[in-house]
Amino acid sequence: MSSQNVTIFDFNENSSLTKWRIVNDSVMGGISTSSIKINQQGNGVFSGTVSTKNNGGFASVQHSFDKIKTKENEVVNIRLKGDGKNYQFRVKANKNHEYSYITTFSTSGEWQTIQIQLSELYPSFRGRKLNMPNFNHLTLEEITFLIANKNNESFELQIDKIELFQ
Repeated sequence: MSSQNVTIFDFNENSSLTKWRIVNDSVMGGISTSSIKINQQGNGVFSGTVSTKNNGGFASVQHSFDKIKTKENEVVNIRLKGDGKNYQFRVKANKNHEYSYITTFSTSGEWQTIQIQLSELYPSFRGRKLNMPNFNHLTLEEITFLIANKNNESFELQIDKIELFQ
């Protein structure tokens, strides 16, 4: 059986960030700040400051795209360089769903490839695990990177490429 990969997003110096959107805790009164940009090396850089003041404590960046068909046992490969902190990776089968399927990954401070099995992502809404099955859908329409470590902290996550391996 041959594998095939679908590029969800490949950052480079010509990448358009128009379908990437910042969503911070300011939606509920928090004061965390973040941004997404392309650096001189052509990588996406999600960075900012998380503040736990005003019941806040998270920063995120979302990318919506045309539906990508998925199959059972698919893996998302993300080439990235973090800052040694933990981040969440979230997906939505339908961008209009209020809930996401999530997992947490650790970064090493070096370039690494994170591999995430879609079927291991669990459903969550506003930080609460839902009583539903893990991801078992046939499409993807949105991905999110989120930091929420219950700390006041600065962060920087460089992203090179996000691919779905079928």
